[in-house]
Amino acid sequence: MRITGDHRALAIEGRLDVRTAADARAQLHRAVDGGLGDLVLDLARLEFWDATGLGVIMGTHRRAGRIGRRLVLRSVPAQLQRLLVATKLHRILAVDGGIAEAHGIAEAHGFAL
Repeated sequence: MRITGDHRALAIEGRLDVRTAADARAQLHRAVDGGLGDLVLDLARLEFWDATGLGVIMGTHRRAGRIGRRLVLRSVPAQLQRLLVATKLHRILAVDGGIAEAHGIAEAHGFAL
């Protein structure tokens, strides 16, 4: 897993899972704490995530909210879009683009919105 960027925009590449969660959490929290306004998290190169990885994203979202920032997910892979819709987390997390597509994906797979 590799995270690049600064306190305004970051990109995650590789795997976000139980093995990389601690490092990812530390880097994301530093970015949240070091800036103002939206923090954009680009997931275009995210290859794999597990429940722990999703927990890191949710924890970063909560931390950002506590200090008046907003975590915005960008370029969310289709599988993660489906997971966000199925768990209704798309209603909590800000997703830049792709929400309408995610709704279509969910409906095509029989998920209620």
